[in-house]
Amino acid sequence: MINWHPIVVHFPVALVISAAAMLWAARLVPGARAAALATVGTWNLCLGTVAAVFAIGTGLAAVIGLHVGAAAHLAISVHLRWAFVTSLVLVFLSVWRGAGTAADSRPSWLFVALLSGAAAALMVTAYLGGENVYRHGIGVQAVASGP
Repeated sequence: MINWHPIVVHFPVALVISAAAMLWAARLVPGARAAALATVGTWNLCLGTVAAVFAIGTGLAAVIGLHVGAAAHLAISVHLRWAFVTSLVLVFLSVWRGAGTAADSRPSWLFVALLSGAAAALMVTAYLGGENVYRHGIGVQAVASGP
């Protein structure tokens, strides 16, 4: 069975970081361009949140039946905790932005600050996932070497 997690994880990172950048720009840029930036930022945030939830599902599917040592197990659990908390915050922010306000409205300072924190937490989560692969070898298949 194919492990979809390494493919899926790139979508929430790209979408949420670009959402934060666009919503910051919508907050700072005067005029009509702010509405377009806010709309695209809102869509990216909502799609990034869906992708983050999907990434958790594919990550959980990837660790089913995985046999690793104690250090790798601890690294996986830390990564999962960061992923769950970050995704929960993203769901909250998406509902606030997607259902609580008009998509083309200028976001509040509080909202962009919280979104920046969530984007930073997502980057930490991604870093920890990368460490799981490159430091602990989780999900890496051993390749038989030739003679």
